[in-house]
Amino acid sequence: MKLEHIQIITNNIESTTAFYSHTLGLSILEHNKESVSFQAGNSVLQFTENPKFDSIYHFAFNIPENKLEEAIAWCTDKVALIRIEEQNVIANFENWNANAVYFYDNNGNLLEFIARHDLHNSQTGKFSSKSILNISEIGIVAENPLELGNELTAKYGLTFFSKNANSAIFSAVGDDEGLLIMVKSNRNWYPTQTPSESNPTAISIKNNGAVMELQF
Repeated sequence: MKLEHIQIITNNIESTTAFYSHTLGLSILEHNKESVSFQAGNSVLQFTENPKFDSIYHFAFNIPENKLEEAIAWCTDKVALIRIEEQNVIANFENWNANAVYFYDNNGNLLEFIARHDLHNSQTGKFSSKSILNISEIGIVAENPLELGNELTAKYGLTFFSKNANSAIFSAVGDDEGLLIMVKSNRNWYPTQTPSESNPTAISIKNNGAVMELQF
């Protein structure tokens, strides 16, 4: 499953444009007073402006499975990585065979670089913004994530993520290429103490050749 296009909200287009273009080095596809779109590997990340918006999103980028240490070094003078425990910034998801690091954008959104070792997508070049492969996760907040997951699988032919222990508190639909991470409202976004909130999110998904548009 591929997350081809994500549309979320920012309360400041200009500062968001500066962060994603200058700090993260993503190419701008379109920019006006009301929205800005960036190329993030094979995905498009779009922000629309609402000056009154006061909440955060969580989303992740897939990076080559052998480039996490290089990504950490690349982040050093750009963003402050979130500590998982003591001095360690690397999260180990054993069941998912993946490792990740987390940081915030200018909006306070929780971002993630994740290296999924089962994708076998190693690269030899030096890590840069061009090493970002795609948007791999977007967080969706629901009162019952398992129920929402069942609705999505029934209506759109999607599947639950086989590596995840799906429940009414935390469920995931998709695969290593792209995941809808569904969490119960007010559950803290890992690895922070920030509670999740339901925010407007538009997603374009490609799955088994079919393209579908989802609104949350």
